[in-house]
Amino acid sequence: MKYFSISALLLLITPQLFAQPKAAGNPAGSPAEKPYVSKVWVADQGNGTYKNPILNADYSDPDAIRVGDDFYLVASSFDAVPGLPILHSKDLVNWTILTHALKRQPPFEHFEKTQHGNGVWAPSIRYHNNEFYIYYPDPDFGIYLTKAKNAEGPWSEPVLVESGKGLIDPCPLWDDNGQVYLVYAYAGSRAGIKSIIAVKKLSEDGSKALDEGVLVYDGHETDPTIEGPKFYKRNGFYYIFAPAGGVSTGWQLVLRSKNIYGPYERKVVMDQGKSSVNGPHQGAWVTTQKGEDWFLHFQDKEAYGRVVHLQPMKWVNDWPVTGIDKDGDGKGEPVLTYKKPDVGKTYPIATPAESDEFNDRAFGLQWQWQANPKATWAMMNPAKGTLRLYSDKVPEDAKNLWDVPNVLMQKFPADNFMVTTKLTFTPNPKIENERTGLIIMGQSYAILALRNKKDGIYLVQGICQNAHKGKTENELVITKVKDAAVYLRAKITDGAKCRFSYSTDGKKFTDAGPEFQAEVGQWIGAKAGLFCTRESQINDSGWGDYDWFRVEAVD
Repeated sequence: MKYFSISALLLLITPQLFAQPKAAGNPAGSPAEKPYVSKVWVADQGNGTYKNPILNADYSDPDAIRVGDDFYLVASSFDAVPGLPILHSKDLVNWTILTHALKRQPPFEHFEKTQHGNGVWAPSIRYHNNEFYIYYPDPDFGIYLTKAKNAEGPWSEPVLVESGKGLIDPCPLWDDNGQVYLVYAYAGSRAGIKSIIAVKKLSEDGSKALDEGVLVYDGHETDPTIEGPKFYKRNGFYYIFAPAGGVSTGWQLVLRSKNIYGPYERKVVMDQGKSSVNGPHQGAWVTTQKGEDWFLHFQDKEAYGRVVHLQPMKWVNDWPVTGIDKDGDGKGEPVLTYKKPDVGKTYPIATPAESDEFNDRAFGLQWQWQANPKATWAMMNPAKGTLRLYSDKVPEDAKNLWDVPNVLMQKFPADNFMVTTKLTFTPNPKIENERTGLIIMGQSYAILALRNKKDGIYLVQGICQNAHKGKTENELVITKVKDAAVYLRAKITDGAKCRFSYSTDGKKFTDAGPEFQAEVGQWIGAKAGLFCTRESQINDSGWGDYDWFRVEAVD
């Protein structure tokens, strides 16, 4: 617990840079403010139907609940900060980013460095006794709990419910007698065993484990890599919804028993079938106000990340059937389009924010750093309508930008899209080799940036293949620039192929460098964003002023 003793101070440093959440009951904000609608992907087809994915972005391992007329969704965030995104919807189709439950990730010193693939794995969200509970695992430290009276926060400091390595994917259940249980899985990389599901008793307030846990299901023979369990109770049965078979190739499994410790019967309730949706699994069962049942899950789309689908669900003989059961065998397959859920009303089309004009006092909620941030990395200037990124020294042990914390990024929002930003670079005249610009980040990455040298400022493209293995970035000089103001663009097309270009007037764009194939990150999809770095430490920095960052359809 020593890590949390300075949290109050640390939390004051950077949360002001992130946009304040809208009220849960009005995801569009004030009545005069229209919801953000993406130019590249909208799930609501405007005719009473929707298309999957409902979130065509990397919100992996989704869990969701309904509280009154509001739906809330959480997802894995790994080392991205702020973490634990909370999304809000009124109809399960139109979602907005409400807030993040983790403004900084503990242990704070540990997450000051990039920790690709570590941090927040599959969380769960529940509402109990007029409070929201989020349980999230850190595979290196244990299972944490954070709570809030309102979904938009403030969220409490995370409490370590159970310390240990390899404890992952927790989900609570408050039983009829008041006893609290936690179902969870094991990460083989830390625990030395996987493909098993266990249940622990928790204290009455849900903040502390009371026993070592009991194994309730072994998936080695029939359900390898079973993980991500979600706990429910219905008609006297305990249900564990869990994915098995692997992220890109697996199926959705449901276990049921009259006793919380089993033995559990098993049933595959959804797989790919004849659909184009591979590995459909891991998610949440929710019921609308009208009594309809729905299931949210993810699909692994490689460089595009693990996107979120919505499936109809029904109960047959106390087993759920997820998706459409075309042959009547009790096992469904995913739908690509379907009638929207019946929630009693029709709500405006809305999507998570993507573009940012940088006109406010805070970033949009779509932005995340690659580690716990410092206050000196960025400043919002609403008077000028700009985001200023200050150069920060690259860590001594960094092999490339994969290891650099002050990279500000957001998820890929569609299969085809274009990002453009307007940058004005003011380097520190006392040093060379400050760089700032646009980045497409994954296990390999590419940049289009401005670099200052003794004789002026140059536009450069950098490509780093196998960045996650410590390989060196190769930089190509595109041109010397006369004006420190430039427009930078990246077009992403089918298969996550990226083309960079630049402009001096914002109208005519010139191609810059070769095509780049975007790649996955560590358990995540590729991201697009901004950075500002320097190679030496002196008494001041240069900066890049970003006028806006726009996500648009490919022209």
